[in-house]
Amino acid sequence: MYAAFEAAHLTPLWTQIGGLMPTSPRPDAVPALWRWSTLLPLAERAGELVPVGRGGERRAIALANPGLPGTPYATPTLWAAIQYLGPREEAPAHRHTQTAFRFVVDGEGVWTNVEGDPVAMRRGDLLLTPGMHFHEHHNTTDHPMAWLDGLDIPLVRRLDAGFFEFGPDELATRETPESSRNERLWGHPGLTPVGAPATPASPLKAYRWEHTDAALRAQLELEREGYPGVVGPGHAVVRFTNPATAGDCLSTMRCEMHRLRPGARTATTRTAGSAVWQVFEGTGSVSVGDETYDVAAGDVFAVPSWAPLTIRTDAGLDAFRFSDEPVFEALGLARTSREDAPA
Repeated sequence: MYAAFEAAHLTPLWTQIGGLMPTSPRPDAVPALWRWSTLLPLAERAGELVPVGRGGERRAIALANPGLPGTPYATPTLWAAIQYLGPREEAPAHRHTQTAFRFVVDGEGVWTNVEGDPVAMRRGDLLLTPGMHFHEHHNTTDHPMAWLDGLDIPLVRRLDAGFFEFGPDELATRETPESSRNERLWGHPGLTPVGAPATPASPLKAYRWEHTDAALRAQLELEREGYPGVVGPGHAVVRFTNPATAGDCLSTMRCEMHRLRPGARTATTRTAGSAVWQVFEGTGSVSVGDETYDVAAGDVFAVPSWAPLTIRTDAGLDAFRFSDEPVFEALGLARTSREDAPA
């Protein structure tokens, strides 16, 4: 019978059910840490040896999870990479189905043109490139710049939904305005421009650090004054949202910034779905599953699905997080377990 099954390309459920329907997620991805002190020198070396242009398109170095051998994926659904642009360099225009963002740990002087709209990239900023938007980068300074790229490449690849198109070889614009057109229209808190055209993705492409920092600072100030607002003792969080819909800023990825005051400890959480974090400022200790890492500014770590996560800090810590939670929520697969930190 089993020989007949194999010949007919059939597999019986009763021999596979443990792997197909586990009692809880059993991810292939493992907890993983990439240190900024390793990433940046390697990106600089690539800047010396690898040109930016047609073919390679971007000098982006993917963070490959050791539990996913043979793939350039940080988790089964998330791509994380360090992109490096040298002095006066230009990365030509292209567009693709995959949704992308840039998060800047340090530096400034690069503009990303999204559909011809020049968007400045500066320290602490989150910059969006929704799917099928032409985008290009140009460095206006004599100094290199590196940043974190996040994309849903693994998800789109698994769904066989990817499309890619080259854009013009010449930049759409070399303008370097302080504020992009999308910020001038959509970057006013709580105010929706009535005459703006509807867009399938977030119309705001830049979330500036000064606003993120002020929002996190206010949460902790209110906590000290005895008012609600934080997710846990000493733990402030903001989520980057689409100003037109109040939903996630990207359709397939959730983006958040977390701040822990000195001496704080997060609740221990498990989430169905994976996440990637990058420390922005400060130092701390991160426990992911059975692994514990001491982390500092720029360090990146991956959290597999349903792995318990706890973060502690003595000196204070800011960290950027992105995850695949919007996909899990849309499919009815979202689940979170939380064990609050002791008082």
